[in-house]
Amino acid sequence: MTTKPHPFHEWIQLEQPRLGTRVSYATDEFFGAKERLIQAQEPVFIDGKYDQHGKWMDGWESRRKRSPGNDHCIIRLGVPGVVHGVNINTRFFTGNYPPQASLQACISEDEVPNGGWFEILPKTDLRGDANNFHAIDADTVLTHLRLDIFPDGGVARLRIYGEVRPDFSKLAGVIDLFALEHGGRSLACSDEHYGSMHNLNIAGRGINMGDGWETARRRGPGNDWVILALGHAGRIEKVEVDTAHFKGNYPDRVALHAARFGAGEAVAVDSARWQLLLPESKLAMDMQHFYESELQDLGTVSHVRMSIFPDGGISRLRLYGRATEE
Repeated sequence: MTTKPHPFHEWIQLEQPRLGTRVSYATDEFFGAKERLIQAQEPVFIDGKYDQHGKWMDGWESRRKRSPGNDHCIIRLGVPGVVHGVNINTRFFTGNYPPQASLQACISEDEVPNGGWFEILPKTDLRGDANNFHAIDADTVLTHLRLDIFPDGGVARLRIYGEVRPDFSKLAGVIDLFALEHGGRSLACSDEHYGSMHNLNIAGRGINMGDGWETARRRGPGNDWVILALGHAGRIEKVEVDTAHFKGNYPDRVALHAARFGAGEAVAVDSARWQLLLPESKLAMDMQHFYESELQDLGTVSHVRMSIFPDGGISRLRLYGRATEE
């Protein structure tokens, strides 16, 4: 299994603008626009770049506070979710990062809530020019987060890691059980050198080759794989494997196995519970592949293991079916 790049890698990044998340308010953004806080790209430093306010910094940065109080900004999640961890990233902020920060959250339909905030991360020390990872113990579906910095300064990025928990009583008929908006997520994979496994269930087709799951070139025996958790246990009736934009680097073949695991059970790549859902099938470049009659009827399953042979890139995976009663 590939090494996790950070402690919350198994969770979805809920702050992504493409999910509809936005920074809806900031007390001050004199040096750096609040929108930069949740940009997908990693922060950069451009030596010698200045604007009308001073040194350009790739993040949200308030001016030096000369009165009591502190600065804060409010993030409205595009898809409400349960938050399991955050990274308050101060990359490139050295003499101008906040020495402390805290997080509050709420559940509201307002763009900028006036109240109902509760603490999910108490005031904690930050390191400059560094990742500041913190686990969050709040098992509640949230709509907004409020980042307080003490007293002022700059934060390059706020990453919010968690999961989506939709109300399946309102989702009748055939749906994509793996879709992010339905709570599906990727758990682990053999390799994701060029593209994240979390791209597989984003809405819409991939925008380019970087917007998919892609492994390094395999030079030894074996094949690459990824393990996926459905948002809700169900019976899979149709599968789509999309190799959009992958032309000289798509996998030669794909196979799917599925199983049902209980809540809290370990899901291992070599578990004896895996049963064949889709036999090994040829793939073509830059193309949507649909499978229906080829699928084995395994009844209710909760997890899927996709194997690609030997390596390469998959843009999207759709697992259509009906959610079954627990």
